[in-house]
Amino acid sequence: MRIMGIDPGIAIVGFGIVDKKGHQLVPVQYGSIQTEAGTDTAERLKSIYETLLELIDRYQPDAVGIEKLFFNRNVTTAITVGQARGVIMLAAVQKGLTIGEYTPLQVKQAIVGYGQAEKRQVQEMVRMFLRLQAVPKPDDVADALAVAICHAHSFTLNEKLSR
Repeated sequence: MRIMGIDPGIAIVGFGIVDKKGHQLVPVQYGSIQTEAGTDTAERLKSIYETLLELIDRYQPDAVGIEKLFFNRNVTTAITVGQARGVIMLAAVQKGLTIGEYTPLQVKQAIVGYGQAEKRQVQEMVRMFLRLQAVPKPDDVADALAVAICHAHSFTLNEKLSR
């Protein structure tokens, strides 16, 4: 099973693609989609959408895990990130992919075993789970890989429960 994890944003969208082979997770590709500040929001959303479609076509994931919006104090940022999540979800659904949505708490719980874990703890566990030499940068990429790992764990659990 191939899973694409996504950490949504308007300036940086982190993505991480992993293959689940038995109990092992193998990194396939990871990186970020970046849009330029000062560019019209609609153009930034279009760029995210089109690039994500290209990634889906290139890597052919079976499912997508996406981080749920964590509402912070900056309403404007929350709205634009919500818009980015919308185009990301649209791209996945148009390609026939199932989507799993996870809160930051759920991702931390799945990766570290503790929902209040610090960002660096999550990043180090991602590095260890995927046997990477270094923590992926920027942070959004490591976060996306964490979402993919979370989805892999959740999918396995849900599969067992449905039996």
